[in-house]
Amino acid sequence: MQASSGYHLFSTDLGICGIAWGPEGIVATGLPERDEAVLVERLRRRSRAEASEPPDAVAEAIAEIRSLMAGEPRDLLGIRLDMAGLGAFEAAVYRVTRAIPPGETLTYGEVARAIGEAGASRAVGRALGANPFPIVVPCHRVLAAGGKSGGFSADGGIGTKFRLLAIERARRGSAPTLFDDDPAFVLKVPPR
Repeated sequence: MQASSGYHLFSTDLGICGIAWGPEGIVATGLPERDEAVLVERLRRRSRAEASEPPDAVAEAIAEIRSLMAGEPRDLLGIRLDMAGLGAFEAAVYRVTRAIPPGETLTYGEVARAIGEAGASRAVGRALGANPFPIVVPCHRVLAAGGKSGGFSADGGIGTKFRLLAIERARRGSAPTLFDDDPAFVLKVPPR
């Protein structure tokens, strides 16, 4: 029997990731950590459930996340998130960020304007730094002004952000990027 809430760790091309769920959907996801215990603690902050085999909908979400992290274009919009307990501002930031397609980016300022809060780019950055759904809410696709990296709170910081963007062959505008000339770029990124 599958639990109506739980968490599960799973392998991806970037390392071990995690997902936690409840009766209303996914409550948290986690990117690889140097220490699996840190990943489990991140998942359990939003779900006090125990490790469990994922129900079908969660297993499908895991398959989609694995595919995206293997370089397949996936938008993950079909994954049902449980945003209960999040503030209205954070939920709005996550909805806009979630709509950014793989391979594209926005700036913190563009996200702020999209939610009707022009000038709130730092608050957008703080909300994304606390994102309980990394990858499903693709905070790695949000950059600072001028295409600069901005921050990234996952283990490995900016390096992890750039690895995710490289996997997606992300671009900003129509100008060529360093990814355009080298289809094997992802393989040249040093491991964590």
